[in-house]
Amino acid sequence: MDNWRYTGNHMNLVKEDLMVGDLLNAKGEQQITLPPVAMQDAVNNKIYLTNRTENASIVYSWDGKTWQLYTKALTPPAGKPSLQFKAVRYGWQGGEDTLMGIGYFERAMALQARYCGNKRINNFLQTNGTRLDEEWARFLKQHNFLVGVSLDGDRRSNDAHRLTRAGSSTYDQVIEGMALLKRYGVEFNTPTVVNAENVKRPLDVYHALKRAGSRYMQFIPLVERQTGVAGPDGLTLIAPDFSGQCRVTEWSVPPKAYGGFLNKIFDHWLVNDLGEVFVMNFEQTLTQLTGGIGSCVSAEKCGGNVVLEANGDVFSCDHFVYPQHKLGNIHETDIVDLVNLPQNVAFGNNKLNNISVECLSCSVRPVCHGGCPKHRFEISLNGLPNKNYFCADYKKYFTHTLPAMNTLIELI
Repeated sequence: MDNWRYTGNHMNLVKEDLMVGDLLNAKGEQQITLPPVAMQDAVNNKIYLTNRTENASIVYSWDGKTWQLYTKALTPPAGKPSLQFKAVRYGWQGGEDTLMGIGYFERAMALQARYCGNKRINNFLQTNGTRLDEEWARFLKQHNFLVGVSLDGDRRSNDAHRLTRAGSSTYDQVIEGMALLKRYGVEFNTPTVVNAENVKRPLDVYHALKRAGSRYMQFIPLVERQTGVAGPDGLTLIAPDFSGQCRVTEWSVPPKAYGGFLNKIFDHWLVNDLGEVFVMNFEQTLTQLTGGIGSCVSAEKCGGNVVLEANGDVFSCDHFVYPQHKLGNIHETDIVDLVNLPQNVAFGNNKLNNISVECLSCSVRPVCHGGCPKHRFEISLNGLPNKNYFCADYKKYFTHTLPAMNTLIELI
């Protein structure tokens, strides 16, 4: 959920029952996450943001000073029933959403109320926390937003990669923003990007998050690869399926470090904070052990978390926004049809079919499934580049934590 090194303008689009058996939440509800997406209008040189709901397209126009909000009705294709959801979840994520201003969100809330019918609306906002003030806190509380505040640990860790363009620290602003959320009773969590700096100090990071008031944490490992020569797009960071000469960047988590990071936090959490602090990484493992569905990273297949791009293009995954993985465009094809295209089904099945030979006999495969395909670039024993960069880390984490987790489950 955290775009620490955000380089694109795409958003996650999740419909939890699009592919049969893939994604259903614990309550069996049908949900869709449909965040705003920027679209450049080449005719009048304005930027538009669109949100498509079952009954309306919400259009946001930038006039150079402020964002403006418009709507137009959408008519379902003749003979095709409209999608029926019990709940619609809006994930406002990508760039820094608070730059849009409260007025923008107030109008969006009015449109949600207008078109929601008997559906339940949930809103999630991802922010770096630097622009939160009392007005924002009141608004977020009034509309029951869940807020994700990016924080990479203490001042030392957060300042390693989250400085202003002028090179100034943002740490105090983030802490003050989180304090405001607490004061106004706004629910929030803290996505933390685990990188080369903070992976060395797991308990410092954990305690810093607790001191800041976080009780819902998520630890996301960072690994990026880079070539020595820029491609046609001018970028040196490469696509997941790149097979040429490259290296893992110096800011990425070093090999065999992430597993130890999680285990240190797990041991402390188990003794001191079980039931008081909730760590997404641990919660998802427990969910899988009890027959539930964890994150797509540890699922057997993928393809259920598609991405909506700036112009309405849909891709199979936010890590694979490249021409070969384009499914189509929502202005031309229904999202359910796009998700169930043979191309996307094959993309999802490829996670299972292209698993490394080491995984086939691995004892933790049922809760790991080879990790995210984005990170499968190491050479496996049979010479194929499909072994996960975090293979040793996942095995270290699961081998260490599963005995205690199984005991917890027996005691519940």
